[in-house]
Amino acid sequence: MARLRIGDLLLSKKLIDENQIQIVLAQQKITGELVGDLFVKLGFVTSEELGIILAEQAGMEYIDLSRYPISEEALKLIPRDVAESTGFIPIDLVDGALRIGVTNPSNIIAIDKVVSLTKTQPKIFMVDPDNFRESLEKSYFFLENPIQQRRDKIIDEIKASGTAAGTELMSLTDLIFMDGIRQKATDIHITPALDIVHVFFRIDGVLRYGHGIPKVVHAGIVSRIKILSKLDIAEARLPQDGSFTYEFLNKKYDIRVSTVPTIFGENVVMRILAGAGALLRINSLGFDEQGAKQIKRLFQKPYGVILIAGPTGSGKTTTLYAALREINRLERNIITVEDPVEYKLSMIRQTQVNEKAGYDFAFAARNFMRQDPDVMLIGEIRDEETAAIAIRTSITGHLVLSTIHTNDAVTTIPRLLDLKVDKYLLSSSLLAVIAQRLARKICPFCKTTRILNDEEKQLFQHDGLSIEEAFIGKGCSKCNGIGYSGRIVIGEILIIDDEIRDLIYADVPITAIRAAAVKKGMVTLQKDGLKKVAQGITSLEELIRVAG
Repeated sequence: MARLRIGDLLLSKKLIDENQIQIVLAQQKITGELVGDLFVKLGFVTSEELGIILAEQAGMEYIDLSRYPISEEALKLIPRDVAESTGFIPIDLVDGALRIGVTNPSNIIAIDKVVSLTKTQPKIFMVDPDNFRESLEKSYFFLENPIQQRRDKIIDEIKASGTAAGTELMSLTDLIFMDGIRQKATDIHITPALDIVHVFFRIDGVLRYGHGIPKVVHAGIVSRIKILSKLDIAEARLPQDGSFTYEFLNKKYDIRVSTVPTIFGENVVMRILAGAGALLRINSLGFDEQGAKQIKRLFQKPYGVILIAGPTGSGKTTTLYAALREINRLERNIITVEDPVEYKLSMIRQTQVNEKAGYDFAFAARNFMRQDPDVMLIGEIRDEETAAIAIRTSITGHLVLSTIHTNDAVTTIPRLLDLKVDKYLLSSSLLAVIAQRLARKICPFCKTTRILNDEEKQLFQHDGLSIEEAFIGKGCSKCNGIGYSGRIVIGEILIIDDEIRDLIYADVPITAIRAAAVKKGMVTLQKDGLKKVAQGITSLEELIRVAG
C-alpha cells in the first residue's frame, strides 16, 4: 500500500487543516524547504508530533530524546563521526543490544553500521529531527569534555598558584554555564560563603547542589558576568540587573542576571531562557480530559479576559501558548507583548518589552488597538494601568489573555480588585482563571510503591479517593538518583458563569466564591494533585511541596 504524503497524514490525524497545507505549499514554492520541516517551522505541528506520526506510519516505536537520558556506555560504542554521517544516535544498551534513534525510518545504512561495529542487531526507534540534532551534539560534547574533570583540573591549577588567571576564570565561568545547560537548569545560583563559593542549579523547580569552587575566583567570575551583562563592575554595594546572550553548540541562550550584595560578597542568580522548548498542545500539558475541553472552548470565545495564575516558574507561558494553538491564527489577528518572547509562533505578531525605551505592558496594550487585533496577549498583569487596559480592551470586543501571580484561581479576584479594577467591569469581562503548578513526574525507570499511613489515607478519602499505596521513585542512574524526571501540570479552572459573576459583584468573601465553584464541578489544585498521585504520575511528597 502506498504511503500517505506528510500533509495527508497530518490531516487525517486532525493536527492541521487545509488552509495550513496551502500556506505550507505556498512557502515551499518560494523557499524550497521540505514540506515536513515547514509544518514544524510554521508552528502548525511540533517536531515531536511529526516524529510520532512518521513512527506510526513506519510501524516503529517513538522515543522523546528530550525526556530520555542518553547512555554514555552506548555513546562510547559508536564514534561521533560515524553517528553524524550515518544519521543515527546511540541511545542505550539493553541486554547487550544497542538501541538507536533515527529520523528516517528507511535508514538501512545505520542498521548495517551498528551491526558491523557491535556484531549485534540494534533495536531501532524513531526520534524527531530537532531533538535528534541537539541531543547528538550535546551528548558527544559532554562525553568528550567531562565537566567534573575539567572543573577539578582548573581548581587544582588555581590552588597550586594561589590566584586565578584570566583564562582560568573564563574557563570556570563557561563551565558553570555549560553544566547548567547540560542539566537543563532554569536558574544558576552563584552563592559566596566565608571561604568557598557554592554553585546551585534549579532543575525541575528544585535547587540542586552543583559545585564548590575556591573563594579566590569569586570576584573574577562576578566581574566577567557583569561585563557580559553590561553592568557596573565597580558597583558592589547595590543590586543590579542585566542580561546577555550565551552561544553554545550553535544554539543561543538568553541569560538574565541579578546581583545582590551579601555579607560574603555578591550573590548572582542567572535565569536561562532557552526558547522554552517545543510548543505543546493542551492535551499534553497534564490537564484531565474535561479540563482540556474547557480550556479549548474558552479560547474560542470572541471576547473577554482569560488569566493563567501561579507563581514564577509554574508553566503559565507554556499553557498560554498551548492554548493559543487552539485559536485559528489565519482568521484572527493575534498580537502579543511579552517579557521576554519565549516561544516564537508563526502567524502571530509578537513584541517584546523594552523598559529602557519605555515600551512596557501598559504602553504596548494602549497602542495595540490601532493594529486591528482580535486577540491580545499581555505577558503579565502586574500594575493598575495594565489591569485596567486589559479589562477595557475585552469589553470593546477583544479576547485578552494574560498571566497573574496569585496562589490559586479564586484569589485572583481580590488581587484584581486590589489593582483598582471596577467590580462591575471585572464581573462582566472575566471569562476564566486557570491556576496551576508544575509537579515533578516520578522516574519511570525506578518507580516503586510505598504503603500510606492512616493520616495520608484520610487525605485521599477527604477528596473521594481510596488508595492504600502511593508511588515513589527510588532514584537511579537515569534520573541521577533523584527519583523524578520531567514535570506535569497540576491545575484548577475557575469558569466565571452568571452565578459567580453575581458573587463577584456582590463583593462576597472568596470562600463563598470557591464553595460555589466547587459545587459547580471545579476540581481544586489539591484534588487534581491527589488524582495524579493516585494515578502514579507524581508522589504525595511532591504534591505537598508544590501545592501545600
